Amino acid sequence: MPPRKPSAVGVHVPVAGGLSSGGLAYARDVGAEAIQVFLSNPRGWARTPGDPRQDDEFRAGCTKAKIPIFVHASYLVNLASPTPATLENSVLSLRHALSRGCAIGARGVVVHAGSAVTTASKPTAMAQLRENLLPLLDEIPDDGPDVLIEATAGAGQSLAATVDELGPYLEALDAHPRLGICLDTCHAFAAGHDIAAPGGVRTTLNALVRAVGRGRLKLIHANDSKDACGSNRDNHERLGKGRIGIEPFAELFRHPAARGVPLVLETPGKAPEHREDLGLLRSLRDR
Repeated sequence: MPPRKPSAVGVHVPVAGGLSSGGLAYARDVGAEAIQVFLSNPRGWARTPGDPRQDDEFRAGCTKAKIPIFVHASYLVNLASPTPATLENSVLSLRHALSRGCAIGARGVVVHAGSAVTTASKPTAMAQLRENLLPLLDEIPDDGPDVLIEATAGAGQSLAATVDELGPYLEALDAHPRLGICLDTCHAFAAGHDIAAPGGVRTTLNALVRAVGRGRLKLIHANDSKDACGSNRDNHERLGKGRIGIEPFAELFRHPAARGVPLVLETPGKAPEHREDLGLLRSLRDR
């Protein structure tokens, strides 16, 4: 088997000026090799229609530059919510994100694992999630994006925060072939995985492979953390400026489970900071 390509390093890009004139131009400016975008308001339910011309232009530009595209669904999506209106909007929002992701050639749509909130038991919440997510997974066309489950930082009644909890999560969804995992380093750290400790990344990724199997990890959100390990607080920081430090990100590149998996920054700052942090990731990758 030929060796896997080195992991692309990229950034979540702003698209206020349009997918190509805003998002792709930003990626080129900072030297991103992978892109993540929001295609609607991340903190609202409005489902913004796409512009076919812009979609085609963006898709063609990314294809030409060999830049993989990922979409992040709305933060509000929770297919386990006990609130009927939230559940209905979550289904509509995720279906819309998948449709738009297909239109722009995205590899995956990232969605948070969800929460039982406060009024539903976790078994009941998982049953509801299964009932609503499996049909969406079955609707994805062959050339459409996978659904990438992102474990949360662990606050509240999260359905999956630690990597071990991702195993039962995928099992509840019949280990559907269109399911993948997005690992957020800040979330994992906040949930109690001490990836800042020597060997912490290796231990965490080994546990992830045991929980979900090889090949399920499709994307990594490369974020440092402002808060301590086990804090359950999702506060991103620039690489090397927080509690995780720099060396664990070098260890990510060396682990077989992460080899070839794109790393995307969701760190604070604008173009100058993102350009610097991407340069740091490349230097760690090229050691």
